[in-house]
Amino acid sequence: MVTLSRIYTRTGDHGSTRLADGSTTTKTGPRVEAYGSVDAANTTIGLALALDDQILPERVHRVLRLIQNELFDVGSDLASPLVSRPRFEPVRMEQRSIDRLEAWCDEFGGPLPTLHSFILPGGNPVGAQLHVARTAVRSAERAAWRAVEAYGTEVVDSVETDDSGQGGVDELAITYLNRLSDLLFILARVANRADDPGEGNGDEVLWIPAGHRDEE
Repeated sequence: MVTLSRIYTRTGDHGSTRLADGSTTTKTGPRVEAYGSVDAANTTIGLALALDDQILPERVHRVLRLIQNELFDVGSDLASPLVSRPRFEPVRMEQRSIDRLEAWCDEFGGPLPTLHSFILPGGNPVGAQLHVARTAVRSAERAAWRAVEAYGTEVVDSVETDDSGQGGVDELAITYLNRLSDLLFILARVANRADDPGEGNGDEVLWIPAGHRDEE
């Protein structure tokens, strides 16, 4: 477990920070941007849960709480360069977590009616916030791929890195973000259809293409 006895440390006052393996990098680096974006995405899920007033099933609550914990794992993974002999045992995402996201997509998405148009972000407050969450996760995914462009995905010899913050990025962490965004889209639909589980639209608002909508 992590012990946080003091929140401010003064160690990052000059634009540098330490990664999970203890190596130093700049606060503007793509790796820091990636795990910072994951942290931001996590807060959007927290807000969705805070807004919920018996709209989401309890099972969805448990799923989202687990996902919030796993997003900390994703952030730690992205903050840990792929090196051959790490100083500390890194937290790495596992395929089973991705498989579980896909299973949840099938579980929660299966009962939903087939969409015949795109959905406009909105609906009730919980559904709208889950749409915010899915876009935040997509942003984190893009940031992680920018880190891949900078550092690659290969394991680097830790003798050569010597506290440089170099080393590849774990692609499984990025795959997790990709699947999570899909799940959050589905859960936004679940939230917006809570009062209408049948064939109606509930609180979902469908996109009407140009030429087919009334424009004042």
